[in-house]
Amino acid sequence: MSIARVRWACRRGMLELDVLFQPFVENHYEALSDEQKAVFVRLLACEDPELFAWFMGHEQCPDPELADMVVTVRGRPAP
Repeated sequence: MSIARVRWACRRGMLELDVLFQPFVENHYEALSDEQKAVFVRLLACEDPELFAWFMGHEQCPDPELADMVVTVRGRPAP
């Protein structure tokens, strides 16, 4: 997926998710491995309520790769 499409996919219906995804993509996405980029794109395909629950710690993501990416995104602050 092109970076432009990833940026577009980061525009969500919830401001809380926008605040997480947009700075991550702008500042850290290019440094990910190709495999990590593919996992991030899979993460973006999930529904907003699921993403919100995972990122806010209300639920644990059942997919280990996606759960690791949640940790990665949460651990990379915007500069």
